[in-house]
Amino acid sequence: MRSKAVWGYDAAFVAACRNELTLTAADLATSFLQVATDQDTLVGVAQVSLKGDSAHLMKLFVAPERLRDGIGARLLAWAIDLASRRGARALVIEADPDAVAFYRRRGATPGGSVPSGSIPGRMLPRLMIALAPQ
Repeated sequence: MRSKAVWGYDAAFVAACRNELTLTAADLATSFLQVATDQDTLVGVAQVSLKGDSAHLMKLFVAPERLRDGIGARLLAWAIDLASRRGARALVIEADPDAVAFYRRRGATPGGSVPSGSIPGRMLPRLMIALAPQ
């Protein structure tokens, strides 16, 4: 939640996102998760689900005090590698609007927009990273 709030959202907005951003037991059973730690402190997390020949980056968050330390780039590289090894042809990202530049710098291209799962009427940018399955 702290990572989401870094974009300047108020407490009500962040609270509205809580359910969508909370990892559940079902998430752990149906997707892949990678955490980044520093001396036993959680500093980042990424979640990927596979659907057909597409992989979906469900979550990528970095602790606010560790932004710009390369953690997000490493977590994204993990997601890309996992998706490629599992035969995906694309990594689909439904990004926070403020995170689009991060993904674009790493090769993501625009792929339209999708409705937010948390905020009715809000649209999120959809991005894609083309993959070469391994």
